[in-house]
Amino acid sequence: MPQTPSAAYILGVGLTKFIKPRGKVDYTELGFEAGIKALLDAQINYDDVDQGIACYCYGDSTCGQRVFYQFGLTQIPILNINNNCSTGSTGLWMAREAVRGGQKNCILVVGFEKMFPGSLQTFFKDRENPTERMGEMMRDTRGVTNAPGAAQMFGNAGREYMERYGAEPKDFAEIARVNHAHSAKNPYSQFRDVYTLKQVMESPVVYEPLTKLQCCPTSDGGAAAIVVSEAFLAKRPHLRKQAILIAGQCLATDASSVFNRSSISLMGFDMTRHAARTALKEARVSTKDIRVCELHDCFSANEMITLDALELCEPGKAHEMVRNGDITHGGRCVVNPSGGLISKGHPLGATGIAQCAELVWQLRGWADNRLVQGVRVALQHNLGLGGAVVVTVYERADEQSNVDGDTASATESVGYNPAVEARGFTQEQIHKVRSKRARSEWAIGDTEEKVVAKF
Repeated sequence: MPQTPSAAYILGVGLTKFIKPRGKVDYTELGFEAGIKALLDAQINYDDVDQGIACYCYGDSTCGQRVFYQFGLTQIPILNINNNCSTGSTGLWMAREAVRGGQKNCILVVGFEKMFPGSLQTFFKDRENPTERMGEMMRDTRGVTNAPGAAQMFGNAGREYMERYGAEPKDFAEIARVNHAHSAKNPYSQFRDVYTLKQVMESPVVYEPLTKLQCCPTSDGGAAAIVVSEAFLAKRPHLRKQAILIAGQCLATDASSVFNRSSISLMGFDMTRHAARTALKEARVSTKDIRVCELHDCFSANEMITLDALELCEPGKAHEMVRNGDITHGGRCVVNPSGGLISKGHPLGATGIAQCAELVWQLRGWADNRLVQGVRVALQHNLGLGGAVVVTVYERADEQSNVDGDTASATESVGYNPAVEARGFTQEQIHKVRSKRARSEWAIGDTEEKVVAKF
């Protein structure tokens, strides 16, 4: 008889600050800092981890081993994942699949990215870009300009939404205004400035209707999460209060409609809708239950079409949801309380895991300076063109709603509340969670010294 899948939980999370890519911090430090924080949060040692998953897009093969060997050389399998902008969530999906299948009990997923300034680049000039057919479809239907390619693609989706449903440029600007306002309360955000709607609309035009303040930046950053089984958690009952259940999840790729000549379809609308419906059905919840959501707002236009694709609004009514104030505190659903990609930043391999961390803190009740109160479920959407999307439903393991100010346990492992303070750790804390039986000072090099000195 087939085995009943194990439940999979997020037990620990960790983040670095997201920063401008200026070559000042290496991926070895970003991955190390995020991983140590996640181990501390989970209150476990690296010797408890039986698989590692490294998530990054820009880097040579086995960058994951370089990062994970700093925690210990315990001979566990380490996988290196690249799935464009959905890389981090793809790593979480792989971890959950392994746990649910009974293959592993504790998996550390670390996402990191050291990027280049400016818009995204293609490095392999002697072969076809995997999104080339999408680019050709855009050329065939809307033409091309010298604006960044991604801005054109998502901007065209925004234009189509205006043409079909009556959205206006100010609606897209309002999305960005809200995300920038949210980021002011996230200590990990790359940008924490607050702007008026007028300032957003009058910032330099990148590709209409998108202005500069409606486009996410490239970023350096790291994020980590620890995924564990029910059996692992059962042996540590004192940690159940902080465990967050992955109640539903779907990794999906494009439907044939991606090439139906619609700019909205070209940006993965149908795979997002399929993934959302699948994940929500598995979790046995509906969109009416969702009051907090982290979604992939690489551009304000993508947030607009994604609100529709996730069915957080009536079909064609995403702009009305925005106008009614229903994407922020006091409205229907708080979207991107972290500030989203637009303001928090977008280090590709870390983005999906950073979204997870924000929702974990929300459900635990730790994010008390930006908390969406009284929620027990949360929704995450992470998209990569080419294409792949991961939609995840999280739920408190105790089936209770979060409580404002329920942060006493937040300080137990790191000495402060990581949801509202972007601080570091001590050498003593590092030694507590690095492998006891298979650590190597040669493998860690000067990373520990650099990371600790930063704080």
